[in-house]
Amino acid sequence: MSRIPNSLLRHRITIEPYRGDSSTGPLYGPPQTVRAFVDEQTRAVVSPGGETVTSSSIAYCAPGTTAPPLSRVTLPSGRETKVIAALPRDGGGLPTPDHVEIQLQ
Repeated sequence: MSRIPNSLLRHRITIEPYRGDSSTGPLYGPPQTVRAFVDEQTRAVVSPGGETVTSSSIAYCAPGTTAPPLSRVTLPSGRETKVIAALPRDGGGLPTPDHVEIQLQ
């Protein structure tokens, strides 16, 4: 299997990529709406800095989806959250769906 089937990506999320900080606060790129499967469940995850943090939800998206850490994400419920990490999940030829796992605060 090469990629997660679109039929499983039942939700739409909006990602505003984090671009850095300014004197007035964080800067974000233009919003992108992407298809996803959103699992709202609290769990402990490891941030890119190696710290254990709490994730309130995870969005599973098609391969190639870009969501840098600290990007702003709007979930189908309207709740805004931030990206902890976006992890590519590649089965390496195994019959598993390739996807991007976006861990959210």
